[in-house]
Amino acid sequence: MNIHEYQAKAILDSFGVPVPNGKVVVSPEEAFDVAREFEGVVAVKAQIHAGGRGKAGGVKIARNAEEAKSYAESILGSTLVTHQTGPEGRVVSRVLIEEGVQISREFYLGLLVDRNSKRPVVMASREGGVEIEEVARRNPELILKEIIDPRVGLEESQVRNLASGIGLDDGLQGELFRFLNSLYKAFVETDASMVEINPLIVTERGEILALDAKMNFDDNALYRRTEIAELRDYEEEEELEIRASKYGLNYIKLDGSVGCMVNGAGLAMATMDIIKLSGGNPANFLDVGGGASVEQVKNAFQILIADENVRAVLINIYGGIMRCDIVAQGVVQAVSEVGVEIPVVVRLEGTNVEEGRKILRESTIRFEVADSMRDAAEKVCAAV
Repeated sequence: MNIHEYQAKAILDSFGVPVPNGKVVVSPEEAFDVAREFEGVVAVKAQIHAGGRGKAGGVKIARNAEEAKSYAESILGSTLVTHQTGPEGRVVSRVLIEEGVQISREFYLGLLVDRNSKRPVVMASREGGVEIEEVARRNPELILKEIIDPRVGLEESQVRNLASGIGLDDGLQGELFRFLNSLYKAFVETDASMVEINPLIVTERGEILALDAKMNFDDNALYRRTEIAELRDYEEEEELEIRASKYGLNYIKLDGSVGCMVNGAGLAMATMDIIKLSGGNPANFLDVGGGASVEQVKNAFQILIADENVRAVLINIYGGIMRCDIVAQGVVQAVSEVGVEIPVVVRLEGTNVEEGRKILRESTIRFEVADSMRDAAEKVCAAV
């Protein structure tokens, strides 16, 4: 789950991570009032779930309250298109008015879970304010990493390594240690999957501040983080993805024309790959789970066909714990109830697979029954 910058900064501030003074507003008049409180230069920052806001015109520096009001008026209600929003962009419904700071240096700082070591990793780079993906592509040696042992926590020697590697003054190492410890505590105690500070700045007065902040959270832990779950902004998410989450379906909308319904994330990824290799484009990632019950299949179908771009559906089910004949019965019942009018290709494999295929072939619904993944992909792409 993603949250806005102003929400991330509020969380970090509660853990003692230094952030600039700021308030979120929803009108130009509010922007004027807040900017006047701060007396001087302020930043007016669009709040959407995407990076690259500055390049898209979503971050402006105002010299006074009147300018802040004018910038807020132009940003609020506008559609920002960045490299992360896609061509459709995102509508801005709120802006963050933040007190101006005098920047001496900028760095990159990130905390996430390293899947190889199965531990948290802190990353730092002297290339602050730049997309970290670009740094990784052009100069990967400029990204420093320190793996954190969760039994020990962040150690002073690791902070010294990072500070030295990014060229931070020796006199600021103690402050960086306090900053990182607070950041790590926030990361662990909120079940975050990522915290990104880009840029981390050193001010002219020698203070370390999180000038920007991005946080993602582990969806599987939200049941015990209700205060985090309440920060979810449904306006920033796809409508079909919201519906799918209510049914417990793992669904991500894409821009293709082949609707995919698969049980198991690995099989779903492989299905999307083979559709691409066969000349088609998947319209979604959809994992209905290992059980693939009639109710789950029905809900999945309703979501699939609600996407107006879907012109054919591929069902790819591996019958392990649940037998293929039971899955086939569920598919027939679900499609009958939903009333699907586009081509449906089904590939079953596993326990009682022949019985399952027979049920599909003998049903009154005109399924295309495939014998393999390649056969299924070719049939659904031909149907499209």
